[in-house]
Amino acid sequence: MKKRWYILQTLAGYEAAAKENLEAKVKAQGYDHLISRVLLPEEVVIDASAKSVERHIVSLNAKFFVSNGNQVKKGDILAEEPAVRVRKDGKIVDVRNAKKIVIETADKKFTKTYVIPQKNKPITGLKVGGYVKQGMPLSADGEIICEIDGKIIQAERMKRIVIENNTKETDVYAVPYEAINTELVKKGNQVKAGQILAEPKKIIAKSSGRIEIIDFPTKKEIRIQKVKVRKLFPGYLFVEMVMNDEFWHFVRTVPGIIDFVSSGGRPIPISDNEVRVLLRLAGIEETPKLEKAQPVKIEFDYEVGDVVKIISGPFEGFVGNVKEINPEHNELKVAVTIFGRETPVTVHTTEVEKIN
Repeated sequence: MKKRWYILQTLAGYEAAAKENLEAKVKAQGYDHLISRVLLPEEVVIDASAKSVERHIVSLNAKFFVSNGNQVKKGDILAEEPAVRVRKDGKIVDVRNAKKIVIETADKKFTKTYVIPQKNKPITGLKVGGYVKQGMPLSADGEIICEIDGKIIQAERMKRIVIENNTKETDVYAVPYEAINTELVKKGNQVKAGQILAEPKKIIAKSSGRIEIIDFPTKKEIRIQKVKVRKLFPGYLFVEMVMNDEFWHFVRTVPGIIDFVSSGGRPIPISDNEVRVLLRLAGIEETPKLEKAQPVKIEFDYEVGDVVKIISGPFEGFVGNVKEINPEHNELKVAVTIFGRETPVTVHTTEVEKIN
């Protein structure tokens, strides 16, 4: 018998548990060839309620392990700063603890970095998220003064190393506290060009979310936007299976599952067009791409109530009514009927054509 896709109704909030229960029961009974796939379509959306965005400032020489749009988990490696090496032969004449802070202006166009030696006593309160004003002292002795109004976006412990070369000139290095080469970095030690003052520093994600990388002339910034997973069809699962009385009863008795979506007591298979949408939403089938993408000049002449056909994207082939219009982003919210109920979907105007 041919396998078809069916819709299962589940207990509210127990969709994932019901999916796991069904898959475990299928595997235990050896029915994998008869009940082949169980899907819970979800989408990842930016969490607008998140209070802050995790930010990491890295150098242009950093090695990246992520790219724009990647999803990361807490503890993942985002990037790695290269090792800090001695530039010229010389002698280490000073090693001090310091605090590095990076301040960003309100318009996010400019940043200023300060390395404050511990001997100058950085003032208390220099923490990420804190605000500072131009002219405000950043050290207790008043020697280091803030030059811009802004917000502190980075604050970390550093080691400030001063090396005097053979011509009595000095080079100052600010290296990450936790990456310092403790065997080499000691006051009075002779060092040679190329020796490592600090090992490569890994940039680790402190939270889970979506990656955004911003390029600046002298640095790059990695931002992690907190996200949340949202079920596209709350209270429902989709199963691909051979349907007969035995398997109808087998699936219905799985904990968390209420019943099949039925008509007259008989489960209703979903159409091939709806199956394509389901597989695309689940990331199993790729959305068709236009063979030759050309710049399109858009004449925005849609009105609420217009009937349109979706010609590309996951919902290709569906027809619906325009419910909302967003001229600024050239987007329409179209109500289409999917799996027997009206569902609003957002599409770009290049993905639809008007039906007269």
